[in-house]
Amino acid sequence: MVTEALTPGALERISAIGPYFALATGPSPRTHGFRPMTDLYGDPEALEDCVRAVAGRLGTDLPRVAASTLHLGTASRLWSVSLACAALTGRVPDLAPGRLWWRMPASGPLDLWLDDLTAVDGEPLAALHHTVAVRNLTPWADAVRRASGVSPHTLRGNAASALIGAHRVLLSGGPRPLVPVVPLVGALLELPPLAGAGTHRATPTGQLAFRRRSCCLYYRVPGAGTCGDCVLNAKERTTS
Repeated sequence: MVTEALTPGALERISAIGPYFALATGPSPRTHGFRPMTDLYGDPEALEDCVRAVAGRLGTDLPRVAASTLHLGTASRLWSVSLACAALTGRVPDLAPGRLWWRMPASGPLDLWLDDLTAVDGEPLAALHHTVAVRNLTPWADAVRRASGVSPHTLRGNAASALIGAHRVLLSGGPRPLVPVVPLVGALLELPPLAGAGTHRATPTGQLAFRRRSCCLYYRVPGAGTCGDCVLNAKERTTS
């Protein structure tokens, strides 16, 4: 397999794809207002502050809705950064929660900072599953469930939907990949914690269409509707 070095220059190209793909790197993230992801996963007060901030942005007084939205957006950030690195360089950054830092911006998804740009050993599929699903999404889902009561079923659907969204943006607007994206995503959808979250199929565009078996609760935001892959949609279909 052809690979490219995982460098700050590579991260700059990946970050240019869109805000969910942005990842800063370098020493001293704390001086820029960042905190380690271990705080978000293990400090209930930090998580509750983030949920309140998201609730204010959404205009909802329902903590579960805000918590699910925060969970989905953060899962999207993790998948977008790691999947793009895997596809465009053949290498997956080590997103260990003690080395990955976060900051709540005034708007948009969480800012992310990696204090040391080190790649995970192994093939992209195993590396992606380990650094995102095992080391981040599992404790992240546990933290959100404890803080807000969002069901594991919903959180599993959020994680899968986030991966589908990341691959869609990457294939639509990213540079030409070194590593095929669709087989990676399809394989990840068959592994825990994503397995059973929904159904997927190939489309004529080459992307995967997905229909989840749960709802992210966003429809309960004032003025919002259901997402394209939502189980609540009446028409039986998968979305592209």
